[in-house]
Amino acid sequence: MSLQLLTTNNLDTSPGEKKRGYIHVVGTEVKMPTTVIHGNKEGKTILITGGVHGGEYPCIETAIQLARYLEPSEIKGTLIIIHPVNVPAFLAKLQYYGPYDGKNLNRVFPGQALGTVSDRIAYTVNQLQQEADFFIDLHGGDIHEGLVPFVIYSKIGGDDLANVSAEAAKKVGFPYVVGSISEGGSIAGAAKVGTPGFLAELGQCGRWTQVEVDHYIKGIKNVLVHLEVLDQKLEVDEPLHMLDRMAVYKAEHEGCWYPEHGLNEQLEKGDKLGEIRDFFGNTLSEYYAEEDGIVLYVVTSLAITVGDPLIALGVS
Repeated sequence: MSLQLLTTNNLDTSPGEKKRGYIHVVGTEVKMPTTVIHGNKEGKTILITGGVHGGEYPCIETAIQLARYLEPSEIKGTLIIIHPVNVPAFLAKLQYYGPYDGKNLNRVFPGQALGTVSDRIAYTVNQLQQEADFFIDLHGGDIHEGLVPFVIYSKIGGDDLANVSAEAAKKVGFPYVVGSISEGGSIAGAAKVGTPGFLAELGQCGRWTQVEVDHYIKGIKNVLVHLEVLDQKLEVDEPLHMLDRMAVYKAEHEGCWYPEHGLNEQLEKGDKLGEIRDFFGNTLSEYYAEEDGIVLYVVTSLAITVGDPLIALGVS
């Protein structure tokens, strides 16, 4: 296969070939470990990324194992797997942000060719998004958060693109599939260039287990079967709940965060979500559900700063 970015980084492949190497982010010291698997038969080009956030370990290990064990004889088309994307944040053991510029990589897509390090990483990934037929971004359970498995797809590219993304998202087999109208983020970056895709979440608080990774791999293989890239049997066996969107509540003060509810709880409008207190235990702000919803993730760290997410509700 001959994508300019792959060719430039000596990752150009022919049918039946699997190649490992690095994609260099121009103007930085960042090199993203990448595996290209070129099937024996023609088919779609699928871009899979893990580790946009450096502290989300289940997704990173999932990408590593997918890249290691899938072979050209098993697939049609081409898989491009980056594992991990945000190497600096991974090595620095950081949640959300990159060590060079303090930016959240998943908030700067499609990036800038002449921007900061995070901007340039996003720009490089977006180049591949433009060439791919489908984009899969693996996330999950950062160092400071717990979550239930769910999948987000973007609605901003129009109904046709959203429908393609949603149908594939269902095949992961996670309990919840959520629509998004956010203009930022990796899947929005893909949607803006006409590429369908989704962002998946699985994991707890910066840990990973092989059981979680196996669950994740099974889900992604289901999607590859759905996309006619992998010739296996679908194994979707979990009930799905389609949610219209996700309501994220953010901190208005710095201090200590005390959530009132756990994962998967069904809340009603007006239910207290939690509160932020100062270092003397005095309440600074309280948060209440503005509508009915199911708890998809909760920030588990005691420490909180202004603008940090606190809790997210999936809304039907």
